[in-house]
Amino acid sequence: MKVLEDRIREEGQILSETVLKVDSFLNHQVDTALALQIGREFKDIFGQERVTKILTVEASGIQFAMAAGIAFGVPFVYAKKKKAVTQSEEVYSAPVHSFTRQEDYRISISQKYLGPEDKVLIVDDFLATGAALVGLTDIVEAAGAELVGVGCVIEKSFQEGRGLLEQRGIRVHSLARIAAMAPGEVHFIPELIEERAEC
Repeated sequence: MKVLEDRIREEGQILSETVLKVDSFLNHQVDTALALQIGREFKDIFGQERVTKILTVEASGIQFAMAAGIAFGVPFVYAKKKKAVTQSEEVYSAPVHSFTRQEDYRISISQKYLGPEDKVLIVDDFLATGAALVGLTDIVEAAGAELVGVGCVIEKSFQEGRGLLEQRGIRVHSLARIAAMAPGEVHFIPELIEERAEC
């Protein structure tokens, strides 16, 4: 997605070879027009699937899951990192380690919002180590729902996340795939025309 790659080049802050800060337009202050465009892009890619739910993890995936939900015309559900006192019902849960926050937590989704009748698209802002996305796939499996794919806004392709998901036979599509980066420079993997044609 060229517009996204351009924004990363223009506004992204590369703090190290593994840390990219995009909080001016994606995950702190959000460019709402870009977010909605991202949602439509995921609809273009996964639109032939009869998706019934979009799934993500709080908090920085929420705006893209909502944008995708708007594009598909379906609800989105976000996994909570902490169980609220108001959440008394049964939940599906999975352990997750956060690379950016360096902490462990359990994500959970109420069982009444996900079930065997659902066809699920997982959407998130970053694919790096893949821990949160693996946790979400475990929840989808526990619910007996069908996972049609994972859509990520930005992928750090030099980290192991994609491999972990593809080992499970999961279809993965990222809108901007970073091959390598260092302060002052970022290199993207070109989108393959045949990859989009398959989608």
